[in-house]
Amino acid sequence: MANAKAIKKILAGIVGLAVVGAIAYGANVGNQQAAAGQNGKAKSEDGLFPIRTVSQTACGSTPWIVTDQLGFFKEEGLKIVYTGDTQPNQIVPSILNGNNDVSSAHPNSLAVAIAGGAKIKGVVEAGIDPAPDQDPKLRHMNWYINPNVTPGIKSFADLNKLPGQVKFSLITTNQCSDFLANNIADHNQFPRQKIEWVTMPDVQAVQALKQGLVGVSGVHPPFYKSMEEAGMVKIADSLDAGLGVGGGIGYYYFTIDFIEKNPEIVKKFARAIIKGQKWANDHPEEARKMTEDWIKVPVNATHYYATGTEITPELVRPWIEDLENAGVIPKGKVKPEDLLYIAPK
Repeated sequence: MANAKAIKKILAGIVGLAVVGAIAYGANVGNQQAAAGQNGKAKSEDGLFPIRTVSQTACGSTPWIVTDQLGFFKEEGLKIVYTGDTQPNQIVPSILNGNNDVSSAHPNSLAVAIAGGAKIKGVVEAGIDPAPDQDPKLRHMNWYINPNVTPGIKSFADLNKLPGQVKFSLITTNQCSDFLANNIADHNQFPRQKIEWVTMPDVQAVQALKQGLVGVSGVHPPFYKSMEEAGMVKIADSLDAGLGVGGGIGYYYFTIDFIEKNPEIVKKFARAIIKGQKWANDHPEEARKMTEDWIKVPVNATHYYATGTEITPELVRPWIEDLENAGVIPKGKVKPEDLLYIAPK
């Protein structure tokens, strides 16, 4: 079982997230008129409709870079405005308070926010996990160990040989990092209670593993190359979670207010970003280089992306059930259709 310190840390994280969600929701209600004014904004001087998002300098930046730099947004009459770096747990609040219009997230992040009262919906699919016969370097996440710190560990199941808790890197709670790692742990009979989460961005996870500050680092494709060059050993990837393409599923989301006021803009956004995602899948080396130049770190590969605007609600169900089973959200409070906006034909 987890020790008292670990339990307090987990509970503090959950309570903190709930508080942030409550504050964000309150800000959304309090700023409803201001947000409505922003959502109804007219085209800019260049004739393009501006859509604001956080500066895309993390692992999911490829579709934004490709779609923007290749002019696919402009073809739809849109212009992306990058508003600056934002901490992961503050991105949803920034959407709710009207500072940004759109971002992307995994189903569990959306579900927690929606359970807390956030009026947001995913409108189009972002990353997905590739099929088993596709290039492994495209898989949504890899997990690595440092052979100099934990010799003899060659697989995720081998972690059972280690005494006590094992520190895992984590970008933020209720995201892909913990959801996928927990499911891989289940498949390898490694108790979830033996995982001690340590929060840090992927770029720091590489150095933390090299220094032995964590026992396992889970990172996304742009950082696989850095791990390999550092001599770290891969012990699992997202395919091992047993969820198929749903293991990497994410969604671009807007507030319901924005969607209702700008349904055609949302459709245009979906068409543009999907065009960029398809291009990235078809031109992996060019997309890799564009991403590397943009985020300023060595990139081994990009994510793999959805190529159609249709939405499959069943892909989010395992993410919701995992939150329910962990007691993060009440059973039945959030359904797949609560997360997703299905545009009328």
